[in-house]
Amino acid sequence: MPERRFVYTPAMVVLTTLVLLVPLAGLFLLVQSPQLDVHWEHHPAHFWLVLFTAGLSAVLAYITGAAALRRGDPRVLLVSLAFLSAAGFLGLHALATPKVLLDTPNAGFTLATPIGVAVASIFAILSSLNMSGGRVAAAVRWGRVGRAALLTLMALWAVASILRLPPLHDTAVPEVADGILTALAVPAVLLYAIAAARYLHMWWRKPSLMLLSMIAAFILLAEAMVAMVFATNWALSWWEWHVLMLTAFVLVVVGVRIQWYEERFADLYLDDTVSGRRELSVLFADLQGFTTFSENHDPAEVTTMLNTYFQVVVPPVVRRHGGDVDRIIGDALMVTFNKRGNQPDHAARAAAAGLALQEAAAAVQAAHPNWPRFRVGINSGIASVSLLGTEGGRTHTVIGDTVNVASRIEGKAPGGGVAIGPATKALLPDAVTQSLGLVDLKGKAEPVEVHQLLALSGE
Repeated sequence: MPERRFVYTPAMVVLTTLVLLVPLAGLFLLVQSPQLDVHWEHHPAHFWLVLFTAGLSAVLAYITGAAALRRGDPRVLLVSLAFLSAAGFLGLHALATPKVLLDTPNAGFTLATPIGVAVASIFAILSSLNMSGGRVAAAVRWGRVGRAALLTLMALWAVASILRLPPLHDTAVPEVADGILTALAVPAVLLYAIAAARYLHMWWRKPSLMLLSMIAAFILLAEAMVAMVFATNWALSWWEWHVLMLTAFVLVVVGVRIQWYEERFADLYLDDTVSGRRELSVLFADLQGFTTFSENHDPAEVTTMLNTYFQVVVPPVVRRHGGDVDRIIGDALMVTFNKRGNQPDHAARAAAAGLALQEAAAAVQAAHPNWPRFRVGINSGIASVSLLGTEGGRTHTVIGDTVNVASRIEGKAPGGGVAIGPATKALLPDAVTQSLGLVDLKGKAEPVEVHQLLALSGE
């Protein structure tokens, strides 16, 4: 995929702003000239337009949510919740289309869209805030809770609408809803405006198409909220807010597609995600004698051997003990613990993962005695969590002396064993270890005492 480059200038922002204000000017023109605000009532077109828009927002919610949880970034997680809110409630609005799924209009489903867009504005403004340190992990935890709460709210709203529970018992939206819409629209538009301004400030510091797409989406969603208040059902102005929401999500999708496929949402990451510091543990593992084995066997056999090993050693490291596989290069495996700042027991996790890895590998090695054996090295300490590279090759990784020492310790581990550095041993007071002596590590001025980990406790 060829690298794409864009030239960003303040003039582009001015032009983009003017273009984004055109729909708002058109709305007021239609409101002031009723003869232009023609009536077009087509239920199937409404149903499929709304459903497609909701589906697009749901896709954005999923991919941003997955990226957020993979990197532990609360900003992207909050953006995903904004998309989820819009998608879920907009999907409920599709059910309000008469003669498609329901025989009569439904007040709850009709009001669903402004509710969803208003809730999304809260997540939009929260996503524009700066967070660092312990607040990042806390925000991710609360973001997970918020997602569950949001899905619960959608389900309850759907049930209340279907059962026509008060105050959603009318077949049509009551007149009092005009006041409800205005009460929702005023703060929502304000929150979207502030969020867009804060994202513009981010763009000013570091121009990015992804940030520009988010700014445009927030502005369009604010305009859609305004249109919901002033538009007449089935009139051209009423169709306009549907199109505005669709355009908002299309712009973000286009921004995502244009981004390099590696770390698509990197431009939205918090500073703590791309250049933060963590106390973490790093596990390195490779196969002792792998080079000799590769020289004496067909490449297909070597590939089979590696896949057999990785299929059994990766799950206990990742699923059972919560490690993040940073990279696999040939026979080498690098795994981090507490990369997202949510594992204070990272040393214990890394040690347990190392022992579990060797236990799983031993079962494979017993069936294939001529295969090389894994050796594992673990080290703990401060490292920098960084986004390295540019379009054409980006990776989110950890760097620093802690990582380098972990790699050197792994080279001193016996085949089938787990070696740990002094920093890791200090964090495991109950561990059963055996000294491997003072060893010289490349790049270290003084020898380092390395221990073989035998068990996590005397039991």
